[in-house]
Amino acid sequence: MPAPFVCYLRVYEPLGALRAPLAARVRAGLARGAVPVVDAGLRDREVCLRAQLGVPARLLPGERSDGTPLDLPADVLLAEAPAGAGQEPAGPQTLVCPLETRPRAAAALVGFLGSETPVLRSAALATEESVVRSRAEAAVAELGDAATHIISANWTVPLPWFALVDPAERILVLPSDDAVTAPEAPLRRCYWRVGVADALARADAAADLLADTLGDDGPAEVLRDTARWLRHFDPGALVELDYGGLVALMDDQTLAADTSAEDVAEALDALREGDPERAMASYRRLRDFWATRAARQRAN
Repeated sequence: MPAPFVCYLRVYEPLGALRAPLAARVRAGLARGAVPVVDAGLRDREVCLRAQLGVPARLLPGERSDGTPLDLPADVLLAEAPAGAGQEPAGPQTLVCPLETRPRAAAALVGFLGSETPVLRSAALATEESVVRSRAEAAVAELGDAATHIISANWTVPLPWFALVDPAERILVLPSDDAVTAPEAPLRRCYWRVGVADALARADAAADLLADTLGDDGPAEVLRDTARWLRHFDPGALVELDYGGLVALMDDQTLAADTSAEDVAEALDALREGDPERAMASYRRLRDFWATRAARQRAN
């Protein structure tokens, strides 16, 4: 079964910057073993399915049947593998990204209730909708003034996210023909990593430009929201834009030829130079590329 068709914007934060009680749960999770980043989507799906299929069933992962959260070790990603076997799993400067599946699942559930049709909501829910909404909103509210370290999107990448990265810094992992049959062949990945300060500066600059040229709605609003989210994290954090399971929607040649980040950079440059026609040409190229991927959501 393929990984979920989800892309991610993640923040890896220094372990020493995490607040209690999350810090203790992350340390416990690291002692148990970090989740490989290529398995993050699978892990999210696994814990959500286990919650739904448990006896009694739970609305969200990581909670009791009455909705109260469990104090469990956190599933966590590492920006780099810890050095030194047998030593402390991680130090204060180790960059970690907790999956925080429970509040993310709760936020997704609130979004589902607000966007899908009554027929689909009724078919998907085993509990009264008002109860589901109340419990999901309460789980989101437990974050307080904090934020989850991951935001995600299904079937396509929100195009404004590409404004956060340098097109030249893309990391593309494609197994060679010889490696495909190897027992430890690398999995396909496409991602960028950038310091949170650079990501914030780019988000603010692009949002200002888009607001001045196209208005405050749409892409400018997405970038403002993204910048507000990034400001929750330590200045030493690292931001990762990862295609995640979306790589399964593209063959190697398509992935290698993908110019999404370049198209966004070119569109922004064109707007700065007062050339809306060139900006529109870049946008159309980008829109058409991702519309082909997104169309598969309704293929069945």
